[in-house]
Amino acid sequence: MKHEKLSTLPTTGFLRLPEVLKLIPLSKTTFWQYVNKGKFPKPIKLGVRASAWRVEDVRRLIEELSNPTEQGGEALSCKE
Repeated sequence: MKHEKLSTLPTTGFLRLPEVLKLIPLSKTTFWQYVNKGKFPKPIKLGVRASAWRVEDVRRLIEELSNPTEQGGEALSCKE
């Protein structure tokens, strides 16, 4: 099943963290833990105090999270 909000995303571009968290409902802390562990894509620096994620990376992540067994993935866990 496709994520409903994916259809409203542009095909290319960047998303800031609040926009990403609307699509992937996690706390900022948990989201950053996954980024730091390499389970989520790293952001692109847009400036000294601005980072964003490529729309393509966010789309891919949502697809992987929606179908973990099809992608050979596993349930998310921040624990080591």
